[in-house]
Order: sequence, then C-alpha cells, then structure tokens
Amino acid sequence: MVALSVAAVLAVFLLYTSLAGGGTPSLAPSELHGRAGEVSLAGKVVGPVTGDAHAGGLHFRLRDIKGTSRETVAVVYAGSVPDLFRVGRDVVVEGRLRNGTFEAKRDSLVTKCPSKYAPKKSA
Repeated sequence: MVALSVAAVLAVFLLYTSLAGGGTPSLAPSELHGRAGEVSLAGKVVGPVTGDAHAGGLHFRLRDIKGTSRETVAVVYAGSVPDLFRVGRDVVVEGRLRNGTFEAKRDSLVTKCPSKYAPKKSA
C-alpha cells in the first residue's frame, strides 16, 4: 500500500513538472542580455580560446548559431572539456550571466556534432 502511494505521488510530480515546463530556459547569446537566473546557452565558439579549464577557467566567446547577429558573449568555464571542443563548434553550456560574462556551471559544456545534425545525402 505504501509503495502504491509513493508511486502515485511520483506520477503526479512528474506530470506537474512536464506540464509546468520546469526546465532551464535555452537561449542564444543575442537573447541573454538582461536575463537573470540560470539558463542554458547555445552558441558557436569564436576565438580565441584561452586559459585552462582546471586552473582559473577556460575563456572563450559564443555567438548565435544561426541568424545575422554578430553579438557575442564572453564565457568562463571550468571542468572537463569534450574532445570535439574548438573554435567554430556549436556548444551548449549552463550557467548565469554575471557582470557581462557568462559563468558556466562546472562540467556543463556539451558539444554538438555537426554531422549528426546535417541533412542526409541522397544516394
């Protein structure tokens, strides 16, 4: 009986969070200005990439993946760096904007593999 009650409470919680949109908002660098709170930031890495991801942080800039906006945002990140990370790669980081710099959460850097999102070639 207790297990059934716990399962019912869990089901209600999952339904509520899925309908309430309890996730972190995903933004492009051009949409970040004036945003407070934690967000997921998706952009294209533009150079130069400096620093160390384990000592003082990796520093780079992101711009919108699509669109004409040339606006960029400075990012500081600490933690493990994916093998595919480099200038020109599309990435996603989670964190918040502080004093004009996006401070990414530790180990939140994810690269997007371009071949996975490219249209399939017809035979």
